[in-house]
Amino acid sequence: WIADASLKVDEWYDPTLTLIYLPHLDYALQKFGIDFDKISPSLNEIDALCKQVITYYEGKGAEVLLLSEYGITSVNQPVHINRALRKAGYIQVKDELGLETLDAGTCGAFAVADHQLAHVYVKEAEEIPKVKDLLSGLPGVEKVLDKQAQEAYQLNHDRSGDLVVVADKNSWFTYYYWLDDKVAPDYARTVDIHRKPGYDPVEMFANPDIKFLKGKLGWTLLKKKLGFRYLMDVIPLKAELVKGSHGRIPEDQADWPVLIGAKQAKEKEGVAPTDVYSIIHGLVNRK
Repeated sequence: WIADASLKVDEWYDPTLTLIYLPHLDYALQKFGIDFDKISPSLNEIDALCKQVITYYEGKGAEVLLLSEYGITSVNQPVHINRALRKAGYIQVKDELGLETLDAGTCGAFAVADHQLAHVYVKEAEEIPKVKDLLSGLPGVEKVLDKQAQEAYQLNHDRSGDLVVVADKNSWFTYYYWLDDKVAPDYARTVDIHRKPGYDPVEMFANPDIKFLKGKLGWTLLKKKLGFRYLMDVIPLKAELVKGSHGRIPEDQADWPVLIGAKQAKEKEGVAPTDVYSIIHGLVNRK
């Protein structure tokens, strides 16, 4: 539907620049990792869809770029940074009807996790070295970058974490901060990207422990249609289900993201992520 909508918008408005996100491989690879037996259906679907979209735009004389923002690799170890911070006394929570909600404003330190990177915000500057030492010792952590070390990776933005944590090749970071699943917040078991303090790829899975899952989903949707309050709480709290992640620079260049179709990219070996904007901007201006 995303592809169809994009073509329809082009027919209506003929925009100068169209950006289209096709999520097939993003979802499949996070679910299964690099397992071609399981991701082949998504590979075939995206191949056919790209052919349709590219053929349409090239027929209109447009220059088409294919860009993967990142290369996803297989992982097998979730790392719970916020739980480690909580055990060390840095995390504060609020009790909401018996469930725990992160109280970021009163935390001594907390992490906002995003796949294989996490931004850690520390309230008191003198605590930064202690937090860095704590996180450096966690299994699955490869690097902990303070503001000075972030400069080499162009991560030293005003809003970046006081520390940026990088996972090793087999690991990724959850946002989980509770120590007992019984007090996990209500949003933990739902698709709720705006309340969770970090990205949650487990949202792609339905809880395998729920009996008669389709019946539960149908009943919940019926309650929605009838105007009753409902909670689509079918997401498991099983981070080990995730088999693919990204964020760190993959060791094998075959796993790096790609930019296909740009003449500027062909003229040199590799393109820095910071070059992508200028490449697109240059093509738009040339048109």
